[in-house]
Formats: sequence, structure tokens, C-alpha cells
Amino acid sequence: MNHTVQTFSPVNSGQPPSYEMLKEEHEVAVPGAPHNPAPPTSTVIHIRSETSVPNHVVWSLFNTLFVNPCRLGFIAFAYSVKSRDWKMVGNLTEAQAYASTAKCLNIWALILGILMTILLIVIPVLIIQAHR
Repeated sequence: MNHTVQTFSPVNSGQPPSYEMLKEEHEVAVPGAPHNPAPPTSTVIHIRSETSVPNHVVWSLFNTLFVNPCRLGFIAFAYSVKSRDWKMVGNLTEAQAYASTAKCLNIWALILGILMTILLIVIPVLIIQAHR
């Protein structure tokens, strides 16, 4: 197929060029033929995923209100809030450090709370059984 391209050269008559003078002539693409002889290039877009740093605020609040041996629940709650604050600022390293400490304190508070609850149930039952 023969492609011809017409070019218009405006006549300098002091008037702005008309639409026909500015219009570019486009070639009709032949199916299967490459549009551009240059090799194709690719663009890579890196989407940064938001790193999730759990701050354990709800767990700490639960331990503070219901299972608070040696005030570990309250201390865990303080660390959780500090972790949330660092996350809001954008310092994920500090947020992760405080979250890790809060998690550890929550685990210890829960374990000690469960053990204390069991002991508060078992010891009176054993005492009552011994006096019978």
C-alpha cells in the first residue's frame, strides 16, 4: 500500500493560519505492520504497599479493664498508644518497637491474669475440701 503525506506550507499573509493549514495528515495503519520502527519500551510502576503495624490498642484496653495483674495491662496500653502515635507520624521502626513491647506485655498480662483467676477458684475449693 502506498502512503502519501501531504504537507501544507502557510502563506505568510499576516493572518493566522486556518484550521486546514494546521491540520496534520495521519497515515492509516496497515494491520500487522509495525506502527513505529523503534523497539517497544515498557514502564514499570512500583506501588508501595502500606506496611501494617498492629498497635494492639484493643487488646491492651481489654487487659487494662478486665485482666490487670501488676498493672501490666495499663503499661501495655501506654505502649500501644505510643505505637499508634509513631505510626501516625510515619516512623514505622519506632512503631514496630513499641507494638512489640505492647504485645509482649499483653501476653504476660493475659497469662498472669488467667493463672490468678484459676488460683482464686482452685485454692478456695481445695480449702473447702480439706475442712470436710
